[in-house]
Amino acid sequence: MPWLVAAMPGRFRHYVPEAIVERVTTPLPTALPPPPTAAAAPDALALALSTPVPTSAPTATAVALVPTAAEASPATATPLATPTAVPSPTGPPLPAAVRIDGLPIIPQKFNNCGPTNATIVLNYYGVAVDQFDVAAVARPNYEDRNVSPSELVSFVNDHTELAAAHFVGGDVDRLRSLLAAGFPVIIEKGLEPDATTGWMGHYLTVFGYDDEAGHFLVRDTYLGPWREDGVATFDDTARFWAQFNGAFIVIYPPERAAELAQTLGPDFADPLTMWSATLERNRARALAAPDDAYAWFNLGSSLVALAGLNGDVAYYPPAAAAYDQARLLGLPARMLWYQFGPYEAYLAVGRYEDVLTLAEATFAGQGGRNVEETYYYQGRALLATGDHAGARAAFKRAMALNPASAVGLAAAAALAAID
Repeated sequence: MPWLVAAMPGRFRHYVPEAIVERVTTPLPTALPPPPTAAAAPDALALALSTPVPTSAPTATAVALVPTAAEASPATATPLATPTAVPSPTGPPLPAAVRIDGLPIIPQKFNNCGPTNATIVLNYYGVAVDQFDVAAVARPNYEDRNVSPSELVSFVNDHTELAAAHFVGGDVDRLRSLLAAGFPVIIEKGLEPDATTGWMGHYLTVFGYDDEAGHFLVRDTYLGPWREDGVATFDDTARFWAQFNGAFIVIYPPERAAELAQTLGPDFADPLTMWSATLERNRARALAAPDDAYAWFNLGSSLVALAGLNGDVAYYPPAAAAYDQARLLGLPARMLWYQFGPYEAYLAVGRYEDVLTLAEATFAGQGGRNVEETYYYQGRALLATGDHAGARAAFKRAMALNPASAVGLAAAAALAAID
């Protein structure tokens, strides 16, 4: 019985009574393994909290996340014009309540929240697709547990006449501004529906707010409800959204690019500015709440992103220190199903065993064995340690899971370089 349940694809095991699954399978660990040292070195933490924010301006003005080394290039989006004026706190106040009508209610199929939320917004704009159309491109392996924002953005930009861009550093006020301007917003956040299910990543679409009630109106494709509007309080939204560094996606008609840039303001004018602003906020959060593992994780992610943007390897040691602190405080076992900055940081500073340890911890659950990024980073670590046979196997697995993705293509290139 344990072998049968363990071998069963997740989309079918999903329907097995939970009591049976609990009795015959090994539960996920409660957290990712901590770093090998008892605590992150104080001088390294000090460096993470004091690394200067870059001041040089990038040449590109398109608002799109700069990819990690696992992603060949960012999705091409219609460039957002640099705002000529900045919304001011002393300017006209936002409406007390906003609702964008016309978004369909679509329950997601197994592990399909990303494609389903993209479908909701695309349908709102009149694009006739369903969640399986999006999933066929963004997650062709139906067991894949993660669709990264860049993959959803790529689908919109490559397969529709609309444009899309991915941002980090969102907050409640910026979300309200976007909604007041008429832009539905897809946010990536943490979700913990119950103790048995545990923590996971999740997308939902926000389409309104009510200041008096203190909540957003949302389409939650996993939790519902299915016959009326869902709501999420401002406080809960801020808490769970912060677990993904305030990541959000805006899908929009290309002719509204300047309006979107104006609404977002100067902090989102280009990738360097956006990540620099996020670094400052995450550093302040880590200082104000030193026991918040997500604040430290986000600090590491901001440093990794800036390293990629600037080509400055000096950002990697403090990033690794920030990730160490997050691991010491405790991160969910599924954390690296969705965010991969720790792999980049540890590879850059030569901590290959940390990469392999975290990859093995992710493989402990069936879902983690279907995340192509994990195999890609495992392959890079194995290659660095001289295990060419193991690296080949890992890269081949990453390619098999999602061959046309940026990660699949990067794995193919790495495999070709070995051979």
